[in-house]
Amino acid sequence: MPQARHRLVSLDDTPYYHCISRCVRRAFLCGRDPLTGFNFEHRRQWITDRIKRLTTVFAVDLCAYAVMSNHYHIVVRIDAAQAQQWSDIEVAKRWTEIFTKPRVISVLLAGFPLSPGEQSEAVSLIRKWRARLANLSWLMRCLNEPIARMANREDHCTGCFWEGRFKSQALLDQRALLACMAYVDLNPIRAKMAATPEDSDYTSIQERIRHPQRQSLRPLVGDKDDSAGIPMSLPDYLELVDWAGRQIRQGKRGYIAAHAPPILTRLGMQSAPVLAYLGKTGAHSLGALGPVSMLRAFAESVGRRFVKGHKTGRSICPESN
Repeated sequence: MPQARHRLVSLDDTPYYHCISRCVRRAFLCGRDPLTGFNFEHRRQWITDRIKRLTTVFAVDLCAYAVMSNHYHIVVRIDAAQAQQWSDIEVAKRWTEIFTKPRVISVLLAGFPLSPGEQSEAVSLIRKWRARLANLSWLMRCLNEPIARMANREDHCTGCFWEGRFKSQALLDQRALLACMAYVDLNPIRAKMAATPEDSDYTSIQERIRHPQRQSLRPLVGDKDDSAGIPMSLPDYLELVDWAGRQIRQGKRGYIAAHAPPILTRLGMQSAPVLAYLGKTGAHSLGALGPVSMLRAFAESVGRRFVKGHKTGRSICPESN
């Protein structure tokens, strides 16, 4: 049974979440539909443009993404503290970049004085918007609804475009984050849409390779404080993804390397469990990913007795001795 979103998300436990939305209709979200011959490749750009625009509005950093034929993946970091630091004017400007300005907010932003009643209305609106700008459900709503309207208009039809609610997975520690980012970046390779990470169009791994200085992605900062970015260097992350991409194609062309990259040893990650996770088609179905102790704490935070994923968490993110 689907869980209420407040039982899937706890920013007190982790700011990192993996989200997936899938197209409900037989028509493709992106790519070429072999049944009709229509090409929807341009829709990939719709999604990448929209999520990057939203990261300039919301208190959110984009860590990884992959846009596939009938679904997409994103890994995001929600920065609730940043939203609290914004001034009321900053919150109003950000929200009205993507939504129509109420009259009272137009007056406020123009610098004109407000009556007591208008002031109260403005304060109430800004308080509501501040919370929404650090809310995962509102981020996904603002991403999916415009894409659905554009696709419906192009397809000359109405009705649902997305398959129910988006799925979300909490990433409870650094190892879970990195494993999930690699899982997302390797989607086109697992689907045989690309042979190498650098050839994987509309993915964060290709963007990190071709445009390492681009600001649209949360940076890989090596050994620096994780408040500055993801605590891994770009070369180490590329090595992890490249190694994993060669290993998950078992039974096909390629081979299993004799050794794992040093980054796995440094993180206390064993190669076999990581490969098992990256090779699963349903790995994102787990409600959270992380060490067992953190999974238990997360379940308590969101008001649940149990969160699936203990076996995977125990193998990928073993507890330190």
